[in-house]
Parts: sequence; C-alpha cells; structure tokens
Amino acid sequence: MSLHAETQKFKEPQRPDRLRGMRRWASLAGLGLAAFGVSYLVFAGTSFFGSPAPNRPTPAARSGMVWIPGGEFTMGTDLDLGWAEEKPSHRVKVDGFWMDETDVTNAQFRRFVEETGYVTTAERPPNVDEILAQLPPGTPRPPKENLVPGSLVFTPTKGAVDLKDFSQWWKWTPGANWRHPEGPGSDLAGRDDHPVVQVSWDDAVAYAKWVGKRLPTEAEWEFAARGGLDNKPYVWGDDPPTDTSIHANIWQGEFPYQNTSLDGYVRTSPVRAFPANGYGLYDMAGNVWQWCSDWYQIDLYRERAGKGVVVNPHGAEKSFDPRQPYSPLRVQKGGSFLCCDSYCTRYRPSARHGCTPDTGMSHMGFRCVLSAEPASGATN
Repeated sequence: MSLHAETQKFKEPQRPDRLRGMRRWASLAGLGLAAFGVSYLVFAGTSFFGSPAPNRPTPAARSGMVWIPGGEFTMGTDLDLGWAEEKPSHRVKVDGFWMDETDVTNAQFRRFVEETGYVTTAERPPNVDEILAQLPPGTPRPPKENLVPGSLVFTPTKGAVDLKDFSQWWKWTPGANWRHPEGPGSDLAGRDDHPVVQVSWDDAVAYAKWVGKRLPTEAEWEFAARGGLDNKPYVWGDDPPTDTSIHANIWQGEFPYQNTSLDGYVRTSPVRAFPANGYGLYDMAGNVWQWCSDWYQIDLYRERAGKGVVVNPHGAEKSFDPRQPYSPLRVQKGGSFLCCDSYCTRYRPSARHGCTPDTGMSHMGFRCVLSAEPASGATN
C-alpha cells in the first residue's frame, strides 16, 4: 500500500497551521474568515525568526538538567497503536547529552523576554506578502481587519462533533499569546511553574540560543522519553492509562466536549505534577507537545528500514508530508493535555507530528538540551 493511501486511514485530522490554513483560505475566501474558522496562515504571527535575541554564554552549571547517558534503542514502533509515520521500528544510537528536567516554564520564558525584549510570533501581525509568496498565484489577500496578532486556542465544544473538523474546537483568538494563553481574558497568575505555550519553533530556537542550548533531535528526544525502557508503548512501561491509573496530563472523558479532569487539570499542569520517567525527566508524555530540531518527513522511518543501526540521526534533509505539501514542518513529540484514546493516542514516545515552525497553539511548548561538549546554541 502506498504512503498516500495509508495517510487516508489516519483517525486524527491534521491540526491547523499557517500554510495549511492558507489553502483553506484560498478555496473559501469568498465566504469570509468566520465562515471557515481556523485559517491559521491568515492570522498566526509571521516572522520566521522572531525578534533578534542575543546569545548568552553556555552555562557552566547545568542546573535543572539531567544527564542522558546515550545508547542504542528501538525508535518508532510496530504496534497497532502506532500510526503510519511511526513505522517501522528501527535501531538507533545516540551519544550522551544533557536535557532540561522539565519543559521551559512561564517563569523561565518571562525572564528571557524581559532581558532581551523578544517578541514572539503570536505577538506580531501577519506578514501576508511573505505568506502569499509560498502559495499558488491568485490566492486572495485577507481583509485587513483580520491581520492582527493572535493565535489558536482550544475551546471545548458543547457536545459531540465530527472529529475530522478541527475548526470546531480550535478557535482563532486575537490577542492570544504566551502571556494570555487562552486569549485576552486569561493571564499567567498561578502558572509560573506551568510550561510556556503559544510558542512557535522560531520562538523556542531563540530561547535556546539565549541560554546557550539547543532543541533536541527527534532521536534524542525519544531516547530520553523512554527513560531506559526500550521498545515499550508508554514512557512508564506497558500498561495503558486508565481513570484510576493516571500517569500524565491527558484528556479524560469524551473529546472535545467533556473533560472529567480526573488527573486534576483541564489544561496545562505544573511541570512536576506527575512522576518523572526513568531518567528523571518530567512530562515526556502529555501536558504539552514539545518542539524538536528536525524537519518532519512522514516516511522517514521507511527510508531507514533495513539499514542497520542509525547513529546520531538529525532527521530529514527537508520536510515532506503529502497532506500538507505547501508547508515546511518541524517535528513535535510527546502529545498534550488534549490526547486521548478516542481521538489521539499520541502521548506515546514513538508518536510524532509535524507542524509549521511559525505556529504556536495553546498546547505547544518545548525543552532544551546540551551536547556532551559545550554547546554553541545552534540547532540542526
């Protein structure tokens, strides 16, 4: 069966992002923005690299980081739980590295912004000319009143809906950004120790450079997430989570309208709210998706099949996903507080997703790593 045919069987529709949203905008432009919901390219913040941010020296002390010893492991999965892009499993070896014990928190990101004056993607108005240059000729321009800073916010529906239509729960929200994760009426009071969200890949790279670190490769991230448990379906082992056996901040109830919050959280949770994995890392499953440095190629694991142990892979040379042909995508791992078995089981270590680097949403965050030797801060 072809990869394209396999992608048609996926249960979870792709999340909105800038370029994918623009294609929807192009086909429905005559209906106006409200008629087609989450045309994200029209309204996500747009600078691919954000505001200039100075580098800081690599810290001598690795406070808040955990040493990951490196080694050989089974990357991906062959289990029925896995999606096409996670297969086939294959052997990978990574060198040792340091990884942040937790996702970058609101308090940590605030310090970065205060010291540098950095302006995140979601806080900037869209650069439509830049966007249109990547789309088919004739794509119409959006109304000026829609070109305001903002981002996408998860908004529960009032009842059961078609799970193929993400526009029913992802709402474009002017004024949503890392300071106001759910829009202008929200703030970070009491959430200093929650993971920062509404940050794009570009924002994450800027922060990583500032602290003298980098984003992890997909292979590093997955090796670390497994915590020494090779070829297990979950970061804690073999047993799936239940309402009475809770291991991570994921969705309980009926998605996307009923969250029973048995884990104690409707949205993000503090970064140490759930037990650490075998390497002492928190939130390697659920809470927020985490950016990796790699380009996302949906069929990458097929290319690796039969080639023996892959050593220190840095991902694909370029992005490829036939469902989003116009969009350059970066890898995300770990799932989020929205993951559940009735919609998405991507809180597993083998799960992977691609998203445009200028996209931020209310369930996206990141953490950083350091190579064994002092890092320059550059990403792959």
